[in-house]
Amino acid sequence: MFFSTKITPSIAPFSERVEQLRRLVREADYVLIGAGAGLTTAAGLDYAGGDFRREFSEWIARYRFTDLYTAGFYPFETEEERWAYWAKHIWFARYRTGALPLYKELLEIVREKDYFVLTTNVDAQFEMAGFAAERIFATQGDYAFFQPASGEPKELYNNREWVERVLPEIRDCRIPSEMVPHTPDGEPVAMNLRCDNTFVEDARWHEQEERYRTFVQQAADKRLLLLEFGVGFNTPVIIRMPFERMAAQLPDTTLVRFNRDYPQPYQAGIERFIPFTEDINRIISQLNHH
Repeated sequence: MFFSTKITPSIAPFSERVEQLRRLVREADYVLIGAGAGLTTAAGLDYAGGDFRREFSEWIARYRFTDLYTAGFYPFETEEERWAYWAKHIWFARYRTGALPLYKELLEIVREKDYFVLTTNVDAQFEMAGFAAERIFATQGDYAFFQPASGEPKELYNNREWVERVLPEIRDCRIPSEMVPHTPDGEPVAMNLRCDNTFVEDARWHEQEERYRTFVQQAADKRLLLLEFGVGFNTPVIIRMPFERMAAQLPDTTLVRFNRDYPQPYQAGIERFIPFTEDINRIISQLNHH
């Protein structure tokens, strides 16, 4: 059975596209969400905004930081400086806000559907908002975990208790030497964030990868709706390009792309495609409150 919604390549008026999307959600057998940094930014967690400038004022003055993302690559001279910064970074991006309202509203749209989430975000907003953990594949890691800096063994260590213990002890952008984190065996740790080949893909990572593959296989010949939120060109091979391939190759698949700056597809042969450059909050709100 095919989607009844007729998708045209030309950009229809906003209200018409929202109505098309509402019908697509209603008719879909499967909904696959792909989410990049733009979704969290739209939800209100701005890595360079007023919250960042207020909370990191001491670091901005000392190190000339401009945003949370680039600050993560700063070559700190000491471990005490590096882990003072990361304690603050983890708290700011992972624990400070709890679930943001936009993610909760998105869940309301797909709650009754057979859905799956593929995300490059490392802030666990989907899980905090109530999306089923087994239906989320966070490919690039999670701020909540340390890993062995060497990449071995393939184990992760939750850092929340460490963060809460360390934050009050930060002085002059440093922590006491005895608070520098280590593995239970006393080895150096790193963040569980993909930046090189030491990134730890633990047993759970592989389980979720398999669940994602199984979901796509099951949905391949059904009415599949791809909802792509805020995915740019930092890591396009994870979400953006595969979503376009699915939209071009699978028989009854529609790609809906929410992207202010780069809405256009590059894969040839995509017939069912709806772009939104408008504010994601406005779109999701209309879907939920019509």
